[in-house]
Amino acid sequence: MMTFVFWTAVGICLGCAFASFFEWTLHRFLMHRPLWRFRYPYERHALIHHRIFKADHTYHLVNEQDKKTIPMAWWNGPVLITLSASPFLVIAILSRKWGLVCGAALACMIYYAAYEYIHWCMHLPKKRYVERSGIFFRLNGHHLLHHRYMNRNFNVVCPLADLFLGTLLLRSKVCFKQATCSALPNVQPKTQPRPAVAVI
Repeated sequence: MMTFVFWTAVGICLGCAFASFFEWTLHRFLMHRPLWRFRYPYERHALIHHRIFKADHTYHLVNEQDKKTIPMAWWNGPVLITLSASPFLVIAILSRKWGLVCGAALACMIYYAAYEYIHWCMHLPKKRYVERSGIFFRLNGHHLLHHRYMNRNFNVVCPLADLFLGTLLLRSKVCFKQATCSALPNVQPKTQPRPAVAVI
């Protein structure tokens, strides 16, 4: 029993890390470019979601009918969770460490649910409890920059993959008119300090 609990804990930790890289890969290579004839994620995300939600005031929902473009389609959840947990199933079959796949599957489910909820809150702010947290504040700025620079900040939940794969952007390169709210940091470039003036 203790061995199962141990491998479940290992699976949760590895599953969370893997989910960040899975999210990054999916977002970068399927949601921002068509993959041969498989265009659904690209059209739904890059052509629709990014056209409606930009980094200016339209980062937050403007037209009520666009609300349906914030979350993924209902069937995406089971498909993505299954795909992201699959490598752990293979490892568990080969190693007989069933706790590993249980923990990883749980981590992938939580990660996907967090993605959907956090992303919903980012584009439809309502001063929810989660929106008052420092983590959400930073992730919201991280995602706003993705809407300004579509080739950066692909992670929504955990920017571990952005950090390791070189797509992490902490501030904008140029000034722009960004969305504002209490749960959104200022991501404008840091102002350059004025040169010291010699006193004669």
